[in-house]
Amino acid sequence: MMELSRFSISMVLVFKNVKTNSNIAGFSSYNGGGMNGTSKMMDFLEEPLPGVGTYEDFNTIDWVREKSRDRDRHREITSRSKESTWALIHSVSDAFSGWLLMLLIGLLAGSLAGLIDISAHWMTDLKEGVCLAGFWFNHEHCCWKSNITFTDRDKCPEWKSWSQLMIGHGEGAFAYILNYFMYVIWALLFSLLAVLLVKGFAPYACGSGIPEIKTILSGFIIRGYLGKWTLIIKTITLVLAVSSGLSLGKEGPLVHVACCCGNILCHLFTKYRKNEAKRREVLSAAAAAGVSVAFGAPIGGVLFSLEEVSYYFPLKTLWRSFFAALVAAFTLRSINPFGNSRLVLFYVEFHMPWHLLELIPFILLGIFGGLWGAFFIRSNIAWCRRRKTTKLGKYPVLEVFVVTAITAILAFPNEYTRMSTSELISELFNDCGILDSSKLCEYVNDFNSTKGDDLPDRAAGQGVYTAMWQLALALIMKVFITIFTFGMKVPSGLFIPSMAVGAIAGRLLGVGMEQLAFYHHDWVIFSGWCSQGADCITPGLYAMVGAAACLGGVTRMTVSLVVIMFELTGGLEYIVPLMAAAMTSKWVADAIGREGIYDAHIRLNGYPFLEAKEEFSHKTLAMDVMRPRRNDPPLTVITQDSMTVEDVEAIINETTYSGYPVVVSRESQRLVGFVLRRDLIISIENARKKQDGIVSTSIIYFTDHSPPLPPSSPSMLKLRSILDLSPFTVTDQTPMEIVVDIFRKLGLRQCLVTHNGKLLGIITKKDVLKHIAQLANQDPDSILFN
Repeated sequence: MMELSRFSISMVLVFKNVKTNSNIAGFSSYNGGGMNGTSKMMDFLEEPLPGVGTYEDFNTIDWVREKSRDRDRHREITSRSKESTWALIHSVSDAFSGWLLMLLIGLLAGSLAGLIDISAHWMTDLKEGVCLAGFWFNHEHCCWKSNITFTDRDKCPEWKSWSQLMIGHGEGAFAYILNYFMYVIWALLFSLLAVLLVKGFAPYACGSGIPEIKTILSGFIIRGYLGKWTLIIKTITLVLAVSSGLSLGKEGPLVHVACCCGNILCHLFTKYRKNEAKRREVLSAAAAAGVSVAFGAPIGGVLFSLEEVSYYFPLKTLWRSFFAALVAAFTLRSINPFGNSRLVLFYVEFHMPWHLLELIPFILLGIFGGLWGAFFIRSNIAWCRRRKTTKLGKYPVLEVFVVTAITAILAFPNEYTRMSTSELISELFNDCGILDSSKLCEYVNDFNSTKGDDLPDRAAGQGVYTAMWQLALALIMKVFITIFTFGMKVPSGLFIPSMAVGAIAGRLLGVGMEQLAFYHHDWVIFSGWCSQGADCITPGLYAMVGAAACLGGVTRMTVSLVVIMFELTGGLEYIVPLMAAAMTSKWVADAIGREGIYDAHIRLNGYPFLEAKEEFSHKTLAMDVMRPRRNDPPLTVITQDSMTVEDVEAIINETTYSGYPVVVSRESQRLVGFVLRRDLIISIENARKKQDGIVSTSIIYFTDHSPPLPPSSPSMLKLRSILDLSPFTVTDQTPMEIVVDIFRKLGLRQCLVTHNGKLLGIITKKDVLKHIAQLANQDPDSILFN
């Protein structure tokens, strides 16, 4: 569906078939004028009824019908615009409404992201202490006005640790234990509050949200997933979950938050409120705005929406996504949540260019990222499946409590796991300067060889070796604890934890390469470009490449990942290392398993998502997949002019199908059209209430003219206006490869199967997904579909 031109061509082919199908329906209107007279021939649906044409929960939309409706609406507005000035103004406002909606989404998403960033930063620091100058200040803001030296910038008198507040000093074993205890207590409090709010008010606010958004954008209906309660609770609990110190990020959930903003604001505009396909165009743009504010990467956000989450992405949506991402990024920059007047999250200033031979360790990082991605996906899916199939899933609060307790207890002793993951990544990306006081920068300095701002490669000091051990332990902890954290009943993103794993591995490799070059600069691999006293290796660059590799291995993003990374860091000249690592990680991960983490969770949850990137290579026919199968009851159909209200209501009550084919008669099985169950129910209920003479024995007819009936018969009910006269049809000998392609490109709900013009059966999206699952030796009954 992402091929912009092919979709429109396919749509033309569909509507060329309309005439053919209409001819089938045309010969059925043989009854001419009825015997009843015009008084009983009321078309009850001359005016559209509320609810007709809408969809029930856990159903798939009909893309073809929705796009057709939008074209009809647009043609009507255009024709009316020539009649009066007011109609012309209405036409202009209708055309401008899409851009106004993008503006509102960008403003709201950017504002919420700024609020989340500021709140999460403050509450994360609250676990370690409080600011006496104002409890609402985080540690960094608290110390801005202090007259202290640069080396003591983290020890300002205004900021007090919990031990200093309670016992008057921060040194000694008892003070350490007290700070340790308060850290764990605050972490447990934040996480428990988050899970209780999610469980009590908005169960859909848990998790990342991206798998469900991908499914919704493919045309599936999940009522409430993008509602106001989900938005409110997700915003609050996201701050709590990030502040608790769990191994999760806020970037994925910010996409969910932005899509909630888009869905809620759609209700302000009629053309988006009443058309599900148009609404999904808005949600695609909102997803771009979400990534834009999550990473400060507006271009990367647009590419992420196009590459990763969107199902239908026309050129118009591309422009509007760009505008929404721009407004969201501008709004976030105006709020300035990081206090550094920059939009980028991890700004880097590397002074030395990379060398061609460094591509070898960059590719090694790509291999590590692919292996980590495949390992994480398999392990996390196995744990989530265990959660769904055992009693563990019945105790989400206990699970969050236990994981948070383990995380906090293990995290506090190690300063690299105690700090927030964003701060950790920022420190790992940092290039050591003269004034840096971090352990990672405790080298043996020889200031006689210093040239300007560039520091030469130096021998590692004791602090660097200590930091390496701590980072190695942090890597082991992050690798395993993230498996159990992602998927719990709290908002949890995967971008930042994955980047942290890669950044730690990259920094370890970078320092190793740096020391190798320092002590063995006369080796062949270094002699050509790394002389003694030169600044050859930049460990922060290795951390950046490792972060991209691990994120690519987990999500399988490529183009959007590279763009997000260089927008995230400002490292434009390092695109080639990022591309090499991203492609290598994808190749390695794809060799082990084809699915990214979001596709794997879609399959685990049984969402009816038809992946557009995979090829269908099996040689089966439509007759092998259609229902009814052999030994099944015959297909449930409605005749065009011989069934009563009572007969139709009996069919509706006895079956759970979402729609029914309409035929000329049961004997001929000549196809007339297709009618949706929901439209039938609403139409009959309203007719009974508002149209005189409609009783259980009233005939329902779908033809232009009423059938001949005795004068004493009750009023008839004409429902032709809810009948789809151009249902998509294939023959029983059509290869399933073509049928699957049609479902993907056109977003069909169902297609009817015919043989020599006679109706044989029906293929729904559920049938296609079950067939693909069976061929892949998976459980076909795992597909969640009503």
